[in-house]
Amino acid sequence: MSRGVTSDMRIFVVFLLVLLAASAAAFSALHLMHGMEYQTATLTITDDFNRTVVINGTPSKIVSMAPSCTEILFAIGAGDRVVGVTEYCNYPESVQNITKVGGVSTISLERIVALNPDVVFGCELNGREAFERLTSLGIPVVGFNPKNLSGIMNDIIVAGEVTGERKNATHLVEMMQLRIQKIVQKTNNTYKPKVALITWHDPIWVTGSGTVQDELITLAGGENAFGYLEGWKSVSLEEFIDRDPDVIIVSVGHGVEGEKPYEYILNEERMKIVSAVKNGHVYKIDADVVSRSGPRIVNALEEIAKMVHPEIFS
Repeated sequence: MSRGVTSDMRIFVVFLLVLLAASAAAFSALHLMHGMEYQTATLTITDDFNRTVVINGTPSKIVSMAPSCTEILFAIGAGDRVVGVTEYCNYPESVQNITKVGGVSTISLERIVALNPDVVFGCELNGREAFERLTSLGIPVVGFNPKNLSGIMNDIIVAGEVTGERKNATHLVEMMQLRIQKIVQKTNNTYKPKVALITWHDPIWVTGSGTVQDELITLAGGENAFGYLEGWKSVSLEEFIDRDPDVIIVSVGHGVEGEKPYEYILNEERMKIVSAVKNGHVYKIDADVVSRSGPRIVNALEEIAKMVHPEIFS
């Protein structure tokens, strides 16, 4: 009886071990199959130019044709897969060592093709021809062209979906929204000083309505002094003086002459009667931060809020 039980037990144990081994093998095979399905999954998205873009699998090699796209990719954790950037991509600092594919409007398609990317991210300044040529060569191109902060955050989510970094992208957008809300809660019911945001001085270029920068001024608790204009426009010195802004914010960093617009506002004799100049409310802001449609646009909002309402954000 004892021997029978022992024999039966041995048979049972052997059977159990075989069953476990088979189950483990099946699980491993199933896991591998799921991994293969993930790698070969097809994602279809519609970009900001209403183009249908199909991406096969999670990209391992990415090219960015715009500084804003580069900043988004690194912010969501896909930076280690970026193999090509433009000559103007300078943030974060680690992009300096990545292969350059030309300027934003002077992209080298040959360099991009040589990198054999799985997907390319671009913007309006790249030009339609660059998009069409790369697409014709079988390289998916995702175009970003946001018109407001919501558009920027949507592009971040899309970048997360395309690169397999949806979780990081969602978290980034949530943090951006919280920071925006903090500003708006403090400026919502305050006095709205007239604000002029300029990018150049000869002629004077200002932001009008319908721009991301116009939205930044509003959210920061200001009134765009040139909100009656649409988009970016040049204005005469007389018109600028007539608008008499309470705050002037100058976008600086445009090449070797980047400080000239700021110096012009301070030193031009005819500007002395403008309220912002008389009261010492002329400020500088980094052009890269305020003009790029990426995560740092919220940094720009926080800086502008301090300039428009120093009594609140001192």
